[in-house]
Amino acid sequence: MLAAMPPPASSPSAPGENSPRTRGDACPGSLRLHRADDGALARVRLPGGIVTAEQADVLGELAAELGEGDIHLTSRGNAQLRALPADCGGELALRLGESGLLPSARHERVRNLVASPLSGLDGRGNADVGPWLAELDALLCASERAVALSGRFLFALDDGRGDVDALGADVTLLARRDGDVLLRVGGAADAVRVPGAQAAGAALVAAETFLDSAPDAGTWRIAELPDGPEVLLAQVVRKLGAPRTPAPARPGEAAVPGTGVVTGGASGAAALSVGAPLGRVTAAQWRLLADTARGAGDGTLRLTPWRGVVVPGVAPERAAVLLGALGAAGLVTGPDSPWSGVGACIGRPGCAKSLSDVRALAAAAVGAAPGPAGALPVYWSGCARRCGHPHGDWVDVVATPDGHEVSVVHGDSRTSPVAVTERALPAAVTAARA
Repeated sequence: MLAAMPPPASSPSAPGENSPRTRGDACPGSLRLHRADDGALARVRLPGGIVTAEQADVLGELAAELGEGDIHLTSRGNAQLRALPADCGGELALRLGESGLLPSARHERVRNLVASPLSGLDGRGNADVGPWLAELDALLCASERAVALSGRFLFALDDGRGDVDALGADVTLLARRDGDVLLRVGGAADAVRVPGAQAAGAALVAAETFLDSAPDAGTWRIAELPDGPEVLLAQVVRKLGAPRTPAPARPGEAAVPGTGVVTGGASGAAALSVGAPLGRVTAAQWRLLADTARGAGDGTLRLTPWRGVVVPGVAPERAAVLLGALGAAGLVTGPDSPWSGVGACIGRPGCAKSLSDVRALAAAAVGAAPGPAGALPVYWSGCARRCGHPHGDWVDVVATPDGHEVSVVHGDSRTSPVAVTERALPAAVTAARA
């Protein structure tokens, strides 16, 4: 049997803080589960959010047989199973491995790759990042050095539209129109320019160079390097023998995929883009998504870092009807949904650190006063850790020991938090989103 439970998670250092952690990285995965108040939690990493319909079936079966039945989407496009028994690690690993969801047990927590979810589907990007994604995942799983990466180290593959570039990954590949790629290392002012065919290898070089540069095993991300990212960038430039160039400004807000029918791809096929209320996909919704991908799409689903799902490869003449069926099942299919832009952590009773049942409060607020057209995203957090919060501009609702506070985040700044009673939360959140 494989070990399933980790030690309690330690708090991460602030960016740039040079103080070694006293505990190892306890980021959960498929083999090392996390203790939550509602049972064990497994995080199944899906590079680029891509899962086949058959693999989706396996995830749904595991959720139903071992857990609560639902699939929880994460801010990195992964899937989580909750309320699992503490001793399920061996069975979970066996079935995930048989389905191809666990290609390397030693690397399963370092396969943290997000990718532009509409790449190749709408004609907007500079390149289809799919080949880079497959190659980088294979290179990671073949690298003995990469095993030492923390479960928080993040790769982003952006097709040029600026969606996943905005997520602040440790290593970012940014497609250019001329076929080259800009390799961004943390928040360095410059980038490395490499041919598209070398993109995946260059990303791995950057990650392995980070491991060689980290002062201790408690340095998990590039932002935590005591010398900052510039020294690391210079080392990567030397290793690659590639030119450095000023990096474009990182988008302050991600170009989040809209919900609805997606068209414009070179293949002529359409895609369906839907959201999951609070990132939770019920068992029935998950089966419908898998069946739609298998029967009407190209056989795959793409989970997005914004807790949505894309079904590629749909015949344009069937797209509207299929989207309607997904909407009837309770998924978000358009900007007019009251759930559009609403997110929350798991809150009580699932998390012991949460001070509030923020999901129930979010649902009550949606029912009382849905967000206006063009409203800012809102994220409800059960404690000051704000697990899974969005990037860019958003309304921050956080539970405190004394109640709840509401503020508006604009990039790296925020308005002064305002204490709000539970009764007044719906009106306060609606006003802040506008």
